[in-house]
Amino acid sequence: MKQHMKIVDARITPKEPGFFGAMPQVFVTLEDRNEVLLFNYYPDEISFIASEFIGLTVEEGKRLKFTKDVAYLRS
Repeated sequence: MKQHMKIVDARITPKEPGFFGAMPQVFVTLEDRNEVLLFNYYPDEISFIASEFIGLTVEEGKRLKFTKDVAYLRS
């Protein structure tokens, strides 16, 4: 089950230019060496660095986004 696999690497795509450009995406590589899309996000609200995801599970990585979203909304 991929939700419980540990993340061994991560990469974050840049925001595409322009108002309608695609938002950054977080891709993670799991213990089984498969890369999966974890989520995309609005970079004017929250930010990430790849090293934040290393050692987390997929579930924990998604929870990290939720936690940052909540903190942003409360600020």
